[in-house]
Amino acid sequence: MKYLHLIWAELFRRKTRTILTLVSILAAFLLFGMLNGVRESFDQAGQSAQGAKRLQTGSRLSFIDTLPLSLNDRIARTEGVTAVTYANWFGGAYQDARNQIFSFAVAPNYLDLYPEIEVDPAQRQAFAQTRTGILVGEGLMKRFGWKVGQKIPLLSTIFPNRDGSKNWSFDIVGVMKPKDKAAGGWYDQMLLMHWKYFDESSPYNRGSVGWYVSGVGDVNQADRVAKAIDSLSANSDHETKTQTEAAATASWMKQMADIGLIVGSIMGAVFFTLLLLTGNTMAQAVRERIPELAVLKTLGFSNGSVLALVLAESVLLVLIGGVLGLGLAALLGPVLSAGSGGVINMPPVGARSWAMGLGLMLAIGLLVGALPALRAMRLNIVDALTGR
Repeated sequence: MKYLHLIWAELFRRKTRTILTLVSILAAFLLFGMLNGVRESFDQAGQSAQGAKRLQTGSRLSFIDTLPLSLNDRIARTEGVTAVTYANWFGGAYQDARNQIFSFAVAPNYLDLYPEIEVDPAQRQAFAQTRTGILVGEGLMKRFGWKVGQKIPLLSTIFPNRDGSKNWSFDIVGVMKPKDKAAGGWYDQMLLMHWKYFDESSPYNRGSVGWYVSGVGDVNQADRVAKAIDSLSANSDHETKTQTEAAATASWMKQMADIGLIVGSIMGAVFFTLLLLTGNTMAQAVRERIPELAVLKTLGFSNGSVLALVLAESVLLVLIGGVLGLGLAALLGPVLSAGSGGVINMPPVGARSWAMGLGLMLAIGLLVGALPALRAMRLNIVDALTGR
Protein backbone atom coordinates (compact mmCIF):
# COMPACT_ATOMS: atom_id res chain seq x y z
CA MET A 1 0.00 0.00 0.00
CA LYS A 2 2.99 2.30 0.56
CA TYR A 3 3.66 2.61 -3.17
CA LEU A 4 0.06 2.41 -4.40
CA HIS A 5 0.14 6.00 -5.66
CA LEU A 6 3.28 5.19 -7.68
CA ILE A 7 1.74 2.01 -9.14
CA TRP A 8 -1.47 3.90 -9.99
CA ALA A 9 0.43 6.70 -11.74
CA GLU A 10 2.44 4.25 -13.83
CA LEU A 11 -0.66 2.23 -14.69
CA PHE A 12 -2.41 5.30 -16.18
CA ARG A 13 0.70 6.78 -17.78
CA ARG A 14 -0.85 6.02 -21.18
CA LYS A 15 -4.53 6.51 -20.40
CA THR A 16 -5.94 5.52 -23.79
CA ARG A 17 -3.97 2.28 -23.94
CA THR A 18 -4.83 1.39 -20.35
CA ILE A 19 -8.55 2.11 -20.80
CA LEU A 20 -8.72 0.01 -24.00
CA THR A 21 -6.96 -2.85 -22.21
CA LEU A 22 -9.36 -2.52 -19.27
CA VAL A 23 -12.32 -2.72 -21.65
CA SER A 24 -10.90 -5.94 -23.13
CA ILE A 25 -10.41 -7.45 -19.66
CA LEU A 26 -13.91 -6.31 -18.64
CA ALA A 27 -15.41 -7.98 -21.71
CA ALA A 28 -13.51 -11.20 -21.02
CA PHE A 29 -14.68 -11.46 -17.42
CA LEU A 30 -18.22 -10.38 -18.33
CA LEU A 31 -18.28 -13.32 -20.72
CA PHE A 32 -16.76 -15.53 -18.03
CA GLY A 33 -19.46 -14.54 -15.52
CA MET A 34 -22.31 -15.14 -17.98
CA LEU A 35 -20.99 -18.44 -19.35
CA ASN A 36 -20.12 -19.75 -15.90
CA GLY A 37 -23.67 -18.92 -14.83
CA VAL A 38 -25.01 -20.95 -17.77
CA ARG A 39 -22.77 -23.89 -16.86
CA GLU A 40 -23.80 -23.77 -13.20
CA SER A 41 -27.49 -23.63 -14.11
CA PHE A 42 -27.10 -26.84 -16.15
CA ASP A 43 -25.09 -28.50 -13.38
CA GLN A 44 -27.62 -27.63 -10.68
CA ALA A 45 -30.80 -28.23 -12.68
CA GLY A 46 -31.20 -31.91 -11.90
CA GLN A 47 -29.95 -32.06 -8.32
CA SER A 48 -33.35 -32.11 -6.60
CA ALA A 49 -37.05 -31.93 -7.44
CA GLN A 50 -38.07 -30.58 -4.02
CA GLY A 51 -40.38 -27.58 -4.33
CA ALA A 52 -41.54 -28.47 -7.84
CA LYS A 53 -45.26 -28.22 -8.60
CA ARG A 54 -44.85 -30.25 -11.79
CA LEU A 55 -42.62 -33.16 -12.74
CA GLN A 56 -41.65 -34.27 -16.21
CA THR A 57 -41.12 -37.94 -17.00
CA GLY A 58 -39.16 -38.97 -20.07
CA SER A 59 -37.09 -41.88 -21.28
CA ARG A 60 -33.99 -42.54 -19.17
CA LEU A 61 -32.03 -43.48 -22.27
CA SER A 62 -32.61 -40.48 -24.54
CA PHE A 63 -35.06 -37.64 -25.11
CA ILE A 64 -35.82 -39.00 -28.60
CA ASP A 65 -37.08 -42.33 -27.21
CA THR A 66 -40.82 -42.49 -26.56
CA LEU A 67 -42.86 -44.09 -23.77
CA PRO A 68 -45.99 -46.29 -23.93
CA LEU A 69 -49.36 -44.60 -23.44
CA SER A 70 -50.21 -47.27 -20.84
CA LEU A 71 -47.99 -45.47 -18.34
CA ASN A 72 -50.52 -42.62 -18.14
CA ASP A 73 -52.99 -44.41 -15.86
CA ARG A 74 -50.23 -45.95 -13.73
CA ILE A 75 -48.64 -42.56 -13.10
CA ALA A 76 -52.07 -41.09 -12.30
CA ARG A 77 -52.51 -43.70 -9.56
CA THR A 78 -49.14 -42.92 -7.96
CA GLU A 79 -49.46 -41.49 -4.46
CA GLY A 80 -48.83 -37.76 -4.45
CA VAL A 81 -49.75 -37.22 -8.12
CA THR A 82 -52.80 -34.97 -8.55
CA ALA A 83 -53.04 -35.09 -12.34
CA VAL A 84 -51.07 -36.32 -15.33
CA THR A 85 -50.89 -35.33 -18.98
CA TYR A 86 -48.61 -36.08 -21.91
CA ALA A 87 -47.15 -34.58 -25.04
CA ASN A 88 -44.97 -35.25 -28.08
CA TRP A 89 -42.51 -33.02 -29.87
CA PHE A 90 -43.79 -32.20 -33.37
CA GLY A 91 -40.91 -30.19 -34.80
CA GLY A 92 -42.91 -27.83 -36.98
CA ALA A 93 -41.72 -25.03 -39.24
CA TYR A 94 -43.66 -22.39 -41.18
CA GLN A 95 -43.01 -21.95 -44.92
CA ASP A 96 -39.27 -22.56 -44.48
CA ALA A 97 -37.40 -25.14 -42.41
CA ARG A 98 -35.47 -22.25 -40.82
CA ASN A 99 -38.69 -20.83 -39.29
CA GLN A 100 -38.71 -23.37 -36.48
CA ILE A 101 -41.66 -23.37 -34.05
CA PHE A 102 -41.92 -24.90 -30.58
CA SER A 103 -44.82 -27.16 -31.56
CA PHE A 104 -46.22 -29.98 -29.44
CA ALA A 105 -48.97 -32.57 -29.77
CA VAL A 106 -50.72 -32.63 -26.39
CA ALA A 107 -53.36 -34.54 -24.45
CA PRO A 108 -56.83 -32.94 -23.99
CA ASN A 109 -56.11 -32.02 -20.36
CA TYR A 110 -52.67 -30.53 -21.02
CA LEU A 111 -53.66 -26.94 -20.20
CA ASP A 112 -55.21 -28.07 -16.90
CA LEU A 113 -51.69 -28.52 -15.56
CA TYR A 114 -50.56 -25.12 -16.82
CA PRO A 115 -52.76 -22.51 -15.11
CA GLU A 116 -50.19 -19.86 -16.03
CA ILE A 117 -51.40 -20.08 -19.65
CA GLU A 118 -54.59 -18.15 -20.41
CA VAL A 119 -56.96 -19.17 -23.22
CA ASP A 120 -60.38 -17.69 -23.83
CA PRO A 121 -63.00 -20.30 -22.71
CA ALA A 122 -64.77 -20.18 -26.07
CA GLN A 123 -61.51 -20.70 -27.92
CA ARG A 124 -60.53 -23.56 -25.63
CA GLN A 125 -63.87 -25.23 -26.35
CA ALA A 126 -63.30 -24.72 -30.07
CA PHE A 127 -59.91 -26.39 -29.68
CA ALA A 128 -61.50 -29.39 -27.96
CA GLN A 129 -64.05 -29.75 -30.78
CA THR A 130 -61.77 -29.18 -33.78
CA ARG A 131 -59.66 -32.18 -34.79
CA THR A 132 -57.16 -30.10 -36.76
CA GLY A 133 -57.37 -27.15 -34.37
CA ILE A 134 -54.28 -25.56 -32.83
CA LEU A 135 -53.65 -23.04 -30.06
CA VAL A 136 -50.91 -20.53 -30.84
CA GLY A 137 -48.88 -18.33 -28.52
CA GLU A 138 -49.60 -14.61 -28.74
CA GLY A 139 -46.00 -13.81 -29.69
CA LEU A 140 -46.06 -16.42 -32.45
CA MET A 141 -49.30 -14.94 -33.83
CA LYS A 142 -47.65 -11.52 -34.08
CA ARG A 143 -44.43 -12.96 -35.52
CA PHE A 144 -46.15 -14.49 -38.55
CA GLY A 145 -49.21 -12.22 -38.73
CA TRP A 146 -51.66 -15.05 -38.14
CA LYS A 147 -55.30 -14.63 -37.15
CA VAL A 148 -57.83 -16.85 -35.39
CA GLY A 149 -59.82 -18.83 -37.98
CA GLN A 150 -56.94 -18.96 -40.42
CA LYS A 151 -55.81 -22.28 -41.93
CA ILE A 152 -52.05 -22.59 -42.00
CA PRO A 153 -49.62 -25.12 -43.49
CA LEU A 154 -46.80 -26.45 -41.31
CA LEU A 155 -43.78 -28.44 -42.35
CA SER A 156 -42.76 -31.12 -39.87
CA THR A 157 -39.01 -31.57 -39.76
CA ILE A 158 -39.50 -35.07 -38.31
CA PHE A 159 -42.91 -36.68 -38.84
CA PRO A 160 -44.60 -37.45 -42.16
CA ASN A 161 -48.40 -37.66 -42.32
CA ARG A 162 -50.58 -40.36 -43.85
CA ASP A 163 -49.79 -39.45 -47.46
CA GLY A 164 -46.06 -39.74 -46.78
CA SER A 165 -45.29 -36.01 -47.05
CA LYS A 166 -44.23 -33.75 -44.21
CA ASN A 167 -46.78 -31.08 -45.07
CA TRP A 168 -49.49 -30.67 -42.46
CA SER A 169 -52.50 -28.35 -42.39
CA PHE A 170 -54.04 -26.86 -39.22
CA ASP A 171 -56.78 -24.45 -38.20
CA ILE A 172 -55.97 -21.70 -35.69
CA VAL A 173 -58.81 -21.77 -33.15
CA GLY A 174 -57.33 -19.86 -30.21
CA VAL A 175 -54.52 -17.78 -28.76
CA MET A 176 -52.46 -18.59 -25.67
CA LYS A 177 -51.36 -15.74 -23.41
CA PRO A 178 -49.04 -16.10 -20.40
CA LYS A 179 -50.51 -14.63 -17.22
CA ASP A 180 -47.06 -13.39 -16.23
CA LYS A 181 -45.25 -12.10 -19.31
CA ALA A 182 -42.01 -11.73 -17.33
CA ALA A 183 -41.92 -15.49 -16.71
CA GLY A 184 -44.02 -16.80 -19.59
CA GLY A 185 -41.90 -16.07 -22.64
CA TRP A 186 -41.70 -19.77 -23.41
CA TYR A 187 -45.49 -20.10 -23.70
CA ASP A 188 -45.71 -17.01 -25.87
CA GLN A 189 -43.87 -18.84 -28.66
CA MET A 190 -45.59 -22.24 -28.40
CA LEU A 191 -48.04 -24.04 -30.66
CA LEU A 192 -50.26 -26.85 -29.39
CA MET A 193 -52.12 -29.44 -31.48
CA HIS A 194 -54.18 -32.52 -30.60
CA TRP A 195 -52.13 -35.58 -29.71
CA LYS A 196 -54.84 -37.89 -31.05
CA TYR A 197 -54.84 -36.21 -34.47
CA PHE A 198 -51.03 -36.36 -34.54
CA ASP A 199 -51.00 -40.02 -33.46
CA GLU A 200 -53.59 -41.10 -36.00
CA SER A 201 -52.03 -39.12 -38.86
CA SER A 202 -48.40 -40.12 -38.44
CA PRO A 203 -47.53 -43.77 -39.11
CA TYR A 204 -44.41 -43.46 -36.95
CA ASN A 205 -45.98 -42.64 -33.60
CA ARG A 206 -48.42 -45.53 -32.99
CA GLY A 207 -49.68 -44.76 -29.50
CA SER A 208 -46.40 -43.62 -27.98
CA VAL A 209 -45.77 -40.55 -25.83
CA GLY A 210 -42.78 -38.23 -25.79
CA TRP A 211 -43.05 -37.34 -22.10
CA TYR A 212 -45.50 -37.12 -19.23
CA VAL A 213 -46.14 -34.13 -16.97
CA SER A 214 -47.45 -34.80 -13.46
CA GLY A 215 -48.95 -32.40 -10.96
CA VAL A 216 -47.57 -32.80 -7.42
CA GLY A 217 -49.91 -32.42 -4.44
CA ASP A 218 -47.20 -31.62 -1.88
CA VAL A 219 -44.15 -29.85 -3.29
CA ASN A 220 -42.11 -31.03 -0.29
CA GLN A 221 -42.69 -34.61 -1.42
CA ALA A 222 -41.64 -34.03 -5.04
CA ASP A 223 -38.46 -36.10 -4.77
CA ARG A 224 -40.37 -39.06 -3.33
CA VAL A 225 -43.03 -38.78 -6.04
CA ALA A 226 -40.35 -38.68 -8.76
CA LYS A 227 -38.77 -41.88 -7.44
CA ALA A 228 -42.17 -43.56 -7.19
CA ILE A 229 -42.96 -42.74 -10.82
CA ASP A 230 -39.61 -44.08 -12.01
CA SER A 231 -40.10 -47.29 -10.04
CA LEU A 232 -43.15 -48.07 -12.23
CA SER A 233 -40.92 -48.87 -15.19
CA ALA A 234 -37.78 -50.07 -13.40
CA ASN A 235 -36.03 -52.97 -15.19
CA SER A 236 -38.32 -52.62 -18.22
CA ASP A 237 -37.46 -51.75 -21.82
CA HIS A 238 -38.79 -48.21 -21.25
CA GLU A 239 -37.18 -47.05 -17.99
CA THR A 240 -37.98 -43.45 -17.14
CA LYS A 241 -36.31 -40.46 -15.55
CA THR A 242 -38.56 -38.05 -13.65
CA GLN A 243 -37.29 -34.57 -12.84
CA THR A 244 -38.29 -30.93 -12.84
CA GLU A 245 -39.12 -29.28 -16.14
CA ALA A 246 -35.99 -27.11 -15.89
CA ALA A 247 -33.85 -30.20 -15.30
CA ALA A 248 -35.52 -31.99 -18.22
CA THR A 249 -34.69 -29.08 -20.53
CA ALA A 250 -31.10 -29.06 -19.27
CA SER A 251 -30.85 -32.81 -19.79
CA TRP A 252 -32.20 -32.43 -23.32
CA MET A 253 -29.57 -29.79 -24.08
CA LYS A 254 -26.79 -31.92 -22.60
CA GLN A 255 -27.73 -34.81 -24.87
CA MET A 256 -27.45 -32.52 -27.88
CA ALA A 257 -24.08 -31.07 -26.84
CA ASP A 258 -21.51 -31.13 -24.04
CA ILE A 259 -22.34 -27.78 -22.45
CA GLY A 260 -19.37 -27.90 -20.07
CA LEU A 261 -16.94 -28.55 -22.94
CA ILE A 262 -18.42 -25.77 -25.07
CA VAL A 263 -18.30 -23.24 -22.23
CA GLY A 264 -14.79 -24.30 -21.23
CA SER A 265 -13.53 -24.05 -24.82
CA ILE A 266 -14.96 -20.57 -25.28
CA MET A 267 -13.52 -19.33 -21.99
CA GLY A 268 -10.15 -20.91 -22.77
CA ALA A 269 -9.98 -19.11 -26.12
CA VAL A 270 -11.04 -15.81 -24.52
CA PHE A 271 -8.46 -15.98 -21.74
CA PHE A 272 -5.68 -17.07 -24.11
CA THR A 273 -6.39 -13.98 -26.22
CA LEU A 274 -6.52 -11.91 -23.03
CA LEU A 275 -3.07 -13.20 -22.01
CA LEU A 276 -1.57 -12.09 -25.30
CA LEU A 277 -3.26 -8.69 -25.22
CA THR A 278 -2.47 -7.85 -21.60
CA GLY A 279 1.06 -9.26 -21.89
CA ASN A 280 1.71 -6.98 -24.86
CA THR A 281 0.38 -3.99 -22.93
CA MET A 282 2.64 -4.68 -19.94
CA ALA A 283 5.69 -5.31 -22.16
CA GLN A 284 5.18 -1.97 -23.89
CA ALA A 285 4.63 -0.15 -20.59
CA VAL A 286 7.86 -1.49 -19.07
CA ARG A 287 9.87 -0.88 -22.24
CA GLU A 288 8.80 2.78 -22.27
CA ARG A 289 9.83 3.23 -18.64
CA ILE A 290 13.30 1.67 -18.69
CA PRO A 291 15.08 4.96 -17.83
CA GLU A 292 12.59 5.64 -15.01
CA LEU A 293 13.10 2.16 -13.58
CA ALA A 294 16.84 2.77 -13.67
CA VAL A 295 16.29 6.01 -11.70
CA LEU A 296 14.29 4.06 -9.09
CA LYS A 297 17.19 1.66 -8.70
CA THR A 298 19.58 4.61 -8.44
CA LEU A 299 17.45 6.03 -5.61
CA GLY A 300 17.80 2.78 -3.66
CA PHE A 301 14.98 0.52 -4.83
CA SER A 302 16.14 -3.07 -4.70
CA ASN A 303 15.72 -5.58 -7.53
CA GLY A 304 12.96 -7.26 -5.52
CA SER A 305 11.14 -3.96 -5.04
CA VAL A 306 11.20 -3.17 -8.77
CA LEU A 307 9.96 -6.70 -9.51
CA ALA A 308 7.11 -6.29 -7.03
CA LEU A 309 6.12 -2.88 -8.44
CA VAL A 310 5.76 -4.20 -12.00
CA LEU A 311 3.91 -7.32 -10.84
CA ALA A 312 1.58 -5.22 -8.69
CA GLU A 313 0.83 -2.97 -11.67
CA SER A 314 -0.01 -5.98 -13.83
CA VAL A 315 -2.24 -7.58 -11.18
CA LEU A 316 -4.00 -4.27 -10.46
CA LEU A 317 -4.75 -3.79 -14.17
CA VAL A 318 -6.39 -7.23 -14.44
CA LEU A 319 -8.17 -6.88 -11.09
CA ILE A 320 -9.80 -3.57 -12.04
CA GLY A 321 -11.08 -4.88 -15.38
CA GLY A 322 -12.02 -8.29 -13.99
CA VAL A 323 -14.01 -6.99 -11.01
CA LEU A 324 -15.87 -4.56 -13.26
CA GLY A 325 -16.64 -7.38 -15.72
CA LEU A 326 -17.89 -9.80 -13.06
CA GLY A 327 -19.87 -7.02 -11.39
CA LEU A 328 -21.54 -6.22 -14.71
CA ALA A 329 -22.31 -9.94 -15.21
CA ALA A 330 -23.94 -10.02 -11.76
CA LEU A 331 -26.17 -7.09 -12.79
CA LEU A 332 -27.01 -8.32 -16.29
CA GLY A 333 -27.78 -11.95 -15.38
CA PRO A 334 -31.10 -11.28 -13.60
CA VAL A 335 -32.02 -8.65 -16.21
CA LEU A 336 -31.54 -11.15 -19.05
CA SER A 337 -33.52 -13.80 -17.17
CA ALA A 338 -36.43 -11.42 -16.59
CA GLY A 339 -36.33 -10.02 -20.11
CA SER A 340 -36.35 -13.47 -21.71
CA GLY A 341 -39.71 -14.30 -20.18
CA GLY A 342 -38.37 -17.40 -18.47
CA VAL A 343 -36.67 -18.83 -21.57
CA ILE A 344 -33.25 -18.03 -20.09
CA ASN A 345 -32.65 -18.79 -16.43
CA MET A 346 -29.39 -17.13 -15.43
CA PRO A 347 -28.45 -17.75 -11.80
CA PRO A 348 -26.81 -14.84 -9.94
CA VAL A 349 -23.01 -14.66 -9.90
CA GLY A 350 -22.35 -16.42 -6.61
CA ALA A 351 -19.41 -16.77 -4.25
CA ARG A 352 -18.03 -19.69 -6.24
CA SER A 353 -17.90 -17.66 -9.46
CA TRP A 354 -16.33 -14.70 -7.64
CA ALA A 355 -13.69 -16.92 -6.03
CA MET A 356 -12.88 -18.56 -9.35
CA GLY A 357 -12.84 -15.19 -11.10
CA LEU A 358 -10.55 -13.54 -8.54
CA GLY A 359 -8.22 -16.53 -8.74
CA LEU A 360 -8.07 -16.17 -12.52
CA MET A 361 -7.43 -12.43 -12.21
CA LEU A 362 -4.46 -12.98 -9.87
CA ALA A 363 -3.07 -15.80 -12.02
CA ILE A 364 -3.39 -13.83 -15.27
CA GLY A 365 -1.96 -10.69 -13.67
CA LEU A 366 1.09 -12.55 -12.35
CA LEU A 367 1.57 -14.46 -15.60
CA VAL A 368 1.47 -11.46 -17.93
CA GLY A 369 3.60 -9.38 -15.58
CA ALA A 370 6.26 -12.02 -14.97
CA LEU A 371 8.47 -11.43 -18.03
CA PRO A 372 8.34 -7.59 -17.94
CA ALA A 373 8.98 -7.70 -14.17
CA LEU A 374 11.99 -9.98 -14.57
CA ARG A 375 13.36 -7.70 -17.26
CA ALA A 376 12.93 -4.69 -14.96
CA MET A 377 14.57 -6.54 -12.07
CA ARG A 378 17.65 -7.48 -14.14
CA LEU A 379 18.00 -3.99 -15.55
CA ASN A 380 21.54 -2.57 -15.52
CA ILE A 381 21.42 1.06 -14.34
CA VAL A 382 24.27 2.34 -16.56
CA ASP A 383 22.95 0.65 -19.70
CA ALA A 384 19.41 1.85 -19.05
CA LEU A 385 20.40 5.47 -18.44
CA THR A 386 22.61 5.56 -21.55
CA GLY A 387 19.81 4.11 -23.66
CA ARG A 388 21.54 0.82 -24.44
